[in-house]
Amino acid sequence: MIRDTSHQDTVIAPPVARLRQRRAVQVAAVLAAVAVLGTATYAAVGSWTGSEHSVSAARLRIAGVTRGTLVRDAAVNGRIVAAVSPTLYSTAPSSTVTLKVRAGDTVQQGDVLAVLESPDLTDELKKEQSSYQELAAEVARQQILARKQKLLAQRDADTAEIDRLSAQRTLERYDSVANEGVVARIDYQKAKDALRAAEIRARHATQASTLEKDDVDLALRTKSAQLERQKLVLANAQRRVDELVVRAPVNGFIGTLSVANRSVVQANTPLMTLVDLSALEVELEVPETYVNDLGLGMRAEITVNGATTSGKLSALSPEVVKNQVLARVRFEGRQPDGLRQSQRVQARLLIDEKPGVLLLPRGPFVESEGGRHAYLVRDGVAVRTPIRMGATSINAVEILAGLKQGDQVVIAGTETFENARRVAINR
Repeated sequence: MIRDTSHQDTVIAPPVARLRQRRAVQVAAVLAAVAVLGTATYAAVGSWTGSEHSVSAARLRIAGVTRGTLVRDAAVNGRIVAAVSPTLYSTAPSSTVTLKVRAGDTVQQGDVLAVLESPDLTDELKKEQSSYQELAAEVARQQILARKQKLLAQRDADTAEIDRLSAQRTLERYDSVANEGVVARIDYQKAKDALRAAEIRARHATQASTLEKDDVDLALRTKSAQLERQKLVLANAQRRVDELVVRAPVNGFIGTLSVANRSVVQANTPLMTLVDLSALEVELEVPETYVNDLGLGMRAEITVNGATTSGKLSALSPEVVKNQVLARVRFEGRQPDGLRQSQRVQARLLIDEKPGVLLLPRGPFVESEGGRHAYLVRDGVAVRTPIRMGATSINAVEILAGLKQGDQVVIAGTETFENARRVAINR
């Protein structure tokens, strides 16, 4: 068996001078590598010094500060409502309703929607008609009686006038022969007395005829006034009976039926709701924080069925319900086609315009930083910078202090920064 030579090997230590030389070569290589990288690498390393986090730029959204006009607005939700939506009520004290339509039916103005059956109102109408006919007959009879009494009074006056003329002619005959002594003086005096008495009777008869005419005229006017009053009562009874037939006041469709067919209803009971689709408005639910800035006539942009149309604020509720205020917007010009009752829409209330201000696109940083800080991007590092914001809109915010035009700001993605003072951005 041949033995190996391992027992003959001896470890020889390298000289100290050679080790030092090798280390010097390694250090020189490192220094040469640093020199080759140059100033750019040094600057990058220096800029990252002091950063607390490092975030990929793909996870952030960065925007620049610009100058322009800020349109202060508010985005709200709403629904389409009918500007004219009358509710029809029962007018009879106790009646049976017969419905002629169903919910959703389209009707025209004047169409019969329901019929109320009220025996009490029908009987009352018949009674008033009978009373009117009776008074009309009395007025006709009074007219005949008035003419008759006027004729009698005129006859008495004419008779008295004839007697006066006869007495006057008798006295004239006596006057012609009185001087010749043909007529006794006593007869002449009697003729004069007869003429005087005839004149008195004629005058009284004329006055009595005038009074009789006034009396019968007054009686006739009284009966005529009673007839006119009864005519008004009859017209009111006829109106109440006519109202038993419920007709559509406008064109539209039946929204809801509040009663069942052939049910007994009392007076002022809601029967149905009619919706007029030719005049629609938008009912908005506005947060109460915007109420102080709202005013009638304010412009609004409504988005419905993918299209945007304009309108004006026409009404504002005086009460706050669940931190919201209801507002009505009326379409400007022709309303869009294809609208439906209670259809949900989105709207944008244009509250104010501020020209020539510093603008920054709105992003999550407004809520996450409370509007007091923003991350300003400098040399690949986002630096937390104090700012002061002014008015806000849906798309932009006004910058009052802390930033200048052209600055680049992280507007989204800062939730991972954890309020760090400096954050490195990896490109």
